[in-house]
Amino acid sequence: MTLQADIPATDQGAEVEVVKLGAHTGARVDGVRLGGDLEAVTVSRIRAALLAHKVLFFRDQHQLDDRAQLAFAALLGTPTLAHPTVRNADNAHVLPIDSDYSKANSWHTDVTFVDRVPAISILRAVRLPSYGGTTTWANTVTAYEKLPASLRALVDELWAVHTNAYDYASNVDEARTGGVDVKFQAYRDEFRGTVYETEHPVVRVHPETGERALLLGHFVKRLVGLTSAESQTVFQLLQQRVTQLENTVRWDWRDGDVAIWDNRATQHYAVADYDDQPRLLHRVTLAGDVPVSVEGVSSTIRTGDAGHYAALG
Repeated sequence: MTLQADIPATDQGAEVEVVKLGAHTGARVDGVRLGGDLEAVTVSRIRAALLAHKVLFFRDQHQLDDRAQLAFAALLGTPTLAHPTVRNADNAHVLPIDSDYSKANSWHTDVTFVDRVPAISILRAVRLPSYGGTTTWANTVTAYEKLPASLRALVDELWAVHTNAYDYASNVDEARTGGVDVKFQAYRDEFRGTVYETEHPVVRVHPETGERALLLGHFVKRLVGLTSAESQTVFQLLQQRVTQLENTVRWDWRDGDVAIWDNRATQHYAVADYDDQPRLLHRVTLAGDVPVSVEGVSSTIRTGDAGHYAALG
């Protein structure tokens, strides 16, 4: 199914007001109190806005706790476990994004190292620094659409190996005084406790809109059939297209904020510019399907079985 209509810059009706924030990415949604008791029509309008704008922002959602966040998420889809490898003893479906243990300050799409990439991510601010700590999202559909025809012909045929034992998850940071940060290292060890590798098409077809999107980000280990040098060159070329500033929206978090993004059509970057201040957000992800290439070929597992990750219970 191809998305036929966009949401107007300001769309009022029922409870929902959608205010467009940029030409290609992002909208703020006003007039909605998130929770598990939303009417079906409101949920439907939120989902339509999400498909159109790729990332939505909600202010003043102070009523939410982990349980209410999860209940709202369940209206949009099936919540996954918190993470394929990282566990949360307090709530199996909520992942704390805690600066004490990890700062994923690089461009990525969530959990692309498994075959069933999450469809939607819902992130709630819990504790914020007094400055910095913004997050930026990029529209991977627009990035693909803006490629010249010659590059589109190339990337339509490309596949990439994604893994959790790569980049920030596997590289030890020894720049700190005294060597490796113990908490960061413990988190990384848990993150790659089970190694996953999945081969995804570089261009996936969105299962709801029919749009084509670039599926890349920092979990990419290499491009299939290319040398390491060639992989890096092509990868960086495409990543630069994704992260062009006019293709992005940057959000300055406030207490009570919630962000929801279409993980099938975006990358994001959490900016680590808040020094040693604490920063904590809680994320819920919704189960997605296996990406499919423009030729209708599905992603392939190379290492690891993440079947448990998308299971609710």
